[in-house]
Amino acid sequence: MMARPFYSDRHGAGRTLAKLLSRYKDQPNVLVLALPRGGVAVAAEVAQALHAPLDVCVVRKLGLPGHEEFAMGAIASGGVQVMNPLPGIAVAPEAINVVLAKEQKELLRREQLYRAQRPPVKIAGRTVILVDDGLATGSTMRAAAVSVRQQHPNRVVVAVPVGARESCQSLRDVADEIVCPAMPEPFQALSLWYDVMTQASDDEVCTLLQKSWREHASKIQCAAKSTAHSAEH
Repeated sequence: MMARPFYSDRHGAGRTLAKLLSRYKDQPNVLVLALPRGGVAVAAEVAQALHAPLDVCVVRKLGLPGHEEFAMGAIASGGVQVMNPLPGIAVAPEAINVVLAKEQKELLRREQLYRAQRPPVKIAGRTVILVDDGLATGSTMRAAAVSVRQQHPNRVVVAVPVGARESCQSLRDVADEIVCPAMPEPFQALSLWYDVMTQASDDEVCTLLQKSWREHASKIQCAAKSTAHSAEH
């Protein structure tokens, strides 16, 4: 019997997640970082609800040669590399290096494309909420959290709409808080928990990011005008 999905789509999942993160609303040091591509639609809803800026933390899964859907690890900005234990599986270092080179090239391409010449956002001293559309093995989220930790945030929050319970628990050493409203057992595949889960495109990611940046800049300008007007009177 097929399990009933928890969410209609990524945007609906983001709105649900945002409600659980409401205590971070209007806090000046909060930053929402999405793991592209699938996490951006979720994170855009979270950032909008919290009145927080949105950016990306680009991470790439390292697929097992011949079985690319299986993550043997992940890489993230800042030279972060996380490898998963592979009991009974031997992978030649040369094969790992080929995968690494390919994914590092793609990571750089995505960083340049998604940021559109915008400099990396400052993380030091901030509360960083890392958002993805789900958590399977946890390797990509771990790489993201380690990358963020290197930049000295005040707090790291991992927030996903659905995840494997064991994977969520395994991140407690790199996150101060984990928010995951649905932890089905068995987890099986992430797509089971969404009515609609299409492959997110680069164009969709760029559109969502640019829309969020414009909206946040507009809110800051309105707040500044309001403060100036109050000071005059």
